[in-house]
Amino acid sequence: MITAEQHEQLRGWFSGRIPEGLFERLVEVVVDREEITVVGRVPEPKLADDASPAERTAALDGRIQEFRERTRDERIAVAREAEHRYGRKVSWGAECGGRRAMFTQVSAPVMTRLRQPERQVLDTLVAGGVVRSRSEALAWCVRLVQSHTDDWLGELRDSLERVREVRAQGPDRASGPAEEENA
Repeated sequence: MITAEQHEQLRGWFSGRIPEGLFERLVEVVVDREEITVVGRVPEPKLADDASPAERTAALDGRIQEFRERTRDERIAVAREAEHRYGRKVSWGAECGGRRAMFTQVSAPVMTRLRQPERQVLDTLVAGGVVRSRSEALAWCVRLVQSHTDDWLGELRDSLERVREVRAQGPDRASGPAEEENA
């Protein structure tokens, strides 16, 4: 995780670096160890007042796809700079009329050790046809927990940020016990 200040700097860099007019506005910049995800709002297509929900959905999906294809070269140029600067892959997404589409995202392997009761949970999901593999089952479980604990996870992230701030205010390590012994 990065500090709130580092996140603000990262968001600021993207706000300044993304070509003018690419997005109506930058909606979200999310970062973890492997990836930076950038999502922006694109203009809605103009539709007749009596457009059906199916027509509206298709038009929004079409606008997002058009944006993806039209801006590919610009987004790649920004992503290359950011990847060099921040050492993480960049993924893009767009919002239009309340719909969100992610274009390319990093799928990072995560290793874990599970005891038999945990493996049985994964195997039950596979056997029940909910997922195809233990790997998908674990990802499904993580998404389920995430969707039910967003508030709690947010509080935990805030607490971690506070711990970083307190650590940064601690005594200077250069004047620690080793230097005092040598004095």
